[in-house]
Amino acid sequence: MPEKDLDIMDREELRKLAGSLLWQLRLADAFWFINIEKRMGLEGAEEVNALVWEQVGRLAARDIIGRFAIKEKGLQGLLQALKYFSWGLMLDYDVQSGDKEMILSVPVCPAQEGRKKHGLGEYSCKEMHLREFTAFAGEIDPRIRVHCIFAPPDDHPPELYCRWRFDLGA
Repeated sequence: MPEKDLDIMDREELRKLAGSLLWQLRLADAFWFINIEKRMGLEGAEEVNALVWEQVGRLAARDIIGRFAIKEKGLQGLLQALKYFSWGLMLDYDVQSGDKEMILSVPVCPAQEGRKKHGLGEYSCKEMHLREFTAFAGEIDPRIRVHCIFAPPDDHPPELYCRWRFDLGA
């Protein structure tokens, strides 16, 4: 679809399109991972996933900074940029932001929920998200540090899959 076609869509059509594209991204990510897992095993898929999402985090942040003119640095800049990040839109992150730190929690994870629904069990996403968030945050402001409070394979409460802390370091 040429970009000019987007110019003639009304707000509701654009919302539907955005929702559809996000859903398609989730599908592509899920089937990509499952098929890598079938060929390389779970550990191999997790390793490739970490490499891929590190790069996606970096490039997505660069695109968001430019496309949405994010000028602010620090945790407020990160908070602004996360509003445009595809996974932030799909996962409905719970974010508590202060002057010194930002806590990001994920109450519902479609990837983990989908695996459990199909009897596959959780996969270890901790390293992947650590790389993804570190690369994303580093593009916003290299001072931002990312700390995993918990994420699979860690034990987690049933109502929460993972929790991350972002701060400006020492």
